[in-house]
Amino acid sequence: MTSRFLLCTLLITLLLTSGCLENEADTPYNIENDNVSKITDSDVPDNNDKSVSETDYRQQMRDFVIDISTYSKQKDPDFIIIPQNGQELLTSGGEPDDLIAQDYIEAIDGVGREDLFFGYDDDNVATDEEDTEYMTSLLDIAKDNGVVVMVTDYCWTRSYVDASYQKNTDRGYISFAADSRDLDTIPDYPAEPFNVNDDDIYALDDASNFLYIINPEVFDSKAEFLESLQETDYDVILVDLFYYDLPLTSDDISSLKVRSNGGSRLVIAYMSIGESESYRYYWDDSWRIGSPEWLDAENPDWEGNYKVRYWDEEWQSLIYGNEDAYLDMIMDAGFDGVYLDIIDAFEYFEDDQ
Repeated sequence: MTSRFLLCTLLITLLLTSGCLENEADTPYNIENDNVSKITDSDVPDNNDKSVSETDYRQQMRDFVIDISTYSKQKDPDFIIIPQNGQELLTSGGEPDDLIAQDYIEAIDGVGREDLFFGYDDDNVATDEEDTEYMTSLLDIAKDNGVVVMVTDYCWTRSYVDASYQKNTDRGYISFAADSRDLDTIPDYPAEPFNVNDDDIYALDDASNFLYIINPEVFDSKAEFLESLQETDYDVILVDLFYYDLPLTSDDISSLKVRSNGGSRLVIAYMSIGESESYRYYWDDSWRIGSPEWLDAENPDWEGNYKVRYWDEEWQSLIYGNEDAYLDMIMDAGFDGVYLDIIDAFEYFEDDQ
């Protein structure tokens, strides 16, 4: 016992004289405030880094939309930018009481929202009031800052359709009651667009209604599809750039810009920026999940749609910035703007952490 005691005493003496125990107080529990490193710009993670763990997913999506807006408006100052869903991006923290994301709001002309009053849990079913209140608390921020709110409700029971249009109008939103989740039909009811008019529509805030139809599969030909759209009096039409594998031409788009009653209207192109779609012109059959690096898991609800690391420069180069990019093709065809989908892709990556 005596020899062990002497050995321990000797070791402690050596440690003290060498200084190894002098910093005993510098533990995570009692470091003095003066020793805490202050956050500087160099300490903030670079959002261009491909490391998923260091990515601010919401800010990256804001930046993506802002970059798309900046690029397109440099070419055409009147080009319209409308992100769909992901209203949490309107404020710094995603809550209505948080600071407004001013740069983001200034970059967009409209904001789309699905399922606000009908369709959130199931089609043709009223959305829970609590969910509606949360969404409107953010959408009102957009409206109050001059951004047009465009709501798509999914319902077909006539009383629900009437309620959808009236509720949205009461809040100062324009809306479309879609009778198909596939967005492949021009609804029979109402017989005319809600708030129909023959005014010339030059800007998004001139519009009182819109038609959202991006799937032409129920039409037998492109000619029939275009003719059916031409015969409507909607102020705005949201349509896909492509009729199956072939892009619509500038003549096709021009033919849609006049309503049957003679008034002019806007034609907006749908474009997904938060998922890659295997049926799009840019798809490479050699691609697999993880190759390219930005290609992530398949969406279990939509076959052929894959989550993407949307902050990746290679993915973004497919979307805009060169003559073969999706946005550039849309602008060259003569569309008045673009309707950006899967803006809420940030939720997938946040939930995955």
